[in-house]
Amino acid sequence: MTNFTRRALVKGATAAGALTALSGPALLDWAKAWAQTAPWKPEKDAKLSMLRWKYFVQAEDDAFVKLCEAFTKATGVKVEISRESYEDVQPKASVAANTGTGPDLFWGLYSLPHLFPQKCMDVSDVADYLGKKYGGWVESAVKYGHSGNKWICIPICYSGALMNYRIEASKKAGFSKFPDKLDSFLEYAKAMKKNNTPGGFALGHASGDGNSWAHWCLWSHGGNSVDKDDKVIINSPETAKALEYAKQLYENMIPGTAAWNDSSNNKAFLASEIYWTNNGISIYVAAQNSAKQIAEDMDHAYFPVGPSGKPTELHLMYPVLAMTYTKYPQACKALMAFMLEADNFNPWIQSAKGYLTHCLNAYDANPVWTADPKATPFRDVAKRTLTAGGLGSVGEKAATAISDFVIIDMFANYCTGREDVKTSIANAERQLKRIYR
Repeated sequence: MTNFTRRALVKGATAAGALTALSGPALLDWAKAWAQTAPWKPEKDAKLSMLRWKYFVQAEDDAFVKLCEAFTKATGVKVEISRESYEDVQPKASVAANTGTGPDLFWGLYSLPHLFPQKCMDVSDVADYLGKKYGGWVESAVKYGHSGNKWICIPICYSGALMNYRIEASKKAGFSKFPDKLDSFLEYAKAMKKNNTPGGFALGHASGDGNSWAHWCLWSHGGNSVDKDDKVIINSPETAKALEYAKQLYENMIPGTAAWNDSSNNKAFLASEIYWTNNGISIYVAAQNSAKQIAEDMDHAYFPVGPSGKPTELHLMYPVLAMTYTKYPQACKALMAFMLEADNFNPWIQSAKGYLTHCLNAYDANPVWTADPKATPFRDVAKRTLTAGGLGSVGEKAATAISDFVIIDMFANYCTGREDVKTSIANAERQLKRIYR
């Protein structure tokens, strides 16, 4: 089995070399050797079904399929993969948890396992094995993975939701680099609109892009849904400031963002209808394939920082969980560990081209983060992100607030004029108190 270390990767690995590791007889030989020595021995005649989020980068999904095929050949365990949008994974997982039937594994978003923690298999042994082998878990992943004293999921990766922007349009608007403070970002949005090169944030039920920017805006102004004891504190002057700021941004966005889902801003950016937005690296990857002039003229930046001087970003966590009703718990654990072994994860993350970011510290050294400087900002999102609960816990209540779109709806209702500041905050407060009661 390959011993994956920072030194080995930096010394000898290249993007091409990493990718060749995931092919042909070498992969199968390694996978068979791994299966012989792994702590988890799949049950006789085991077969697994997994429901995962629908990919945004085709090469990532292709590599994942190869990974699962190697697992099958090495262990005899067939893995059936089905795919749904972000929004559809959560309700299907909830139904499965309630009925006790459905896929063995769910690979979803944010705090999905914490919607039904008692229905998630204890995978502490897998998490401990991987953490010890690969430099430990980042802090945010530990929070997402734990319920009480046990791990109820394995944090596979993040998708960084950073600022995507067009370089030349920004220069014409008077900005040589993307603004890193709140005030200058608002001036940027105004200048870009004035030049007929506006941007936009999703204000619809976009599980990834909508939630990520709305929480950033709230947190960057010092607002929070709950405090460290999970007491609801959304009704505050800081929340009001965040709403006022967001409305000014909204007035300088392209029309129609209140109806956007997670794919809307991708399409608008690639059609040159918008010139700044928040997104993963998938826009850039798509542009490299079909709109090279846009790829050459775009870059990525972190979200602007508020008065605290610290990042207040929310990036998309992708945890995988196994249901307690599965007939094949050992096979589930084996697949989870197999996914994050270096010989698999290294080329897989290469194939994702920066769309996926690791949760295990050893993978900081992966060449994907330096081969293209436009991908480098995505390397550290797992370390920069807050969790879905903000100051509060990462549990069923935080997961419910995210899945119910409480914060994005508060922003949308005020920005679009459906409600005034007090009403939008009061409605969010009422929802949060119901969730956190």
